[in-house]
Amino acid sequence: VQLQAFGGGLVQPGGSLRLSCAASGFAWDYYAIGWFRQAPGQEREGVSCINSSNGSTYYAESVKGRFTISRDNAKNTVYLQMNSLRPEDTAVYYCAADRFPLCGSSPIDEYDYWGQGTLVTVSS
Repeated sequence: VQLQAFGGGLVQPGGSLRLSCAASGFAWDYYAIGWFRQAPGQEREGVSCINSSNGSTYYAESVKGRFTISRDNAKNTVYLQMNSLRPEDTAVYYCAADRFPLCGSSPIDEYDYWGQGTLVTVSS
């Protein structure tokens, strides 16, 4: 079982990045997939989530209108398009898979599989 998150980097405020989360080794289609982030000295927080069953999406208030989550089940990949980035978006971003198909079924610490994290730095 493997989840790989990649696509992070250094970007100026107002810029864009697209993160990818590639999965292998489990029945990807049935899992809700979430993106989380953790800034230095802060707790991990949920950023966005996409259902497996109907593709419904959810966003934290702080990223609504700027971030877009999508999934391509044929490629076993979930994307997080991040636009209008702000310095406060700086964090390590993680993707995670929940065995339940609907977002919100499990608390963060009960997600089944986690990627290794990719660092996003928003700075001029």
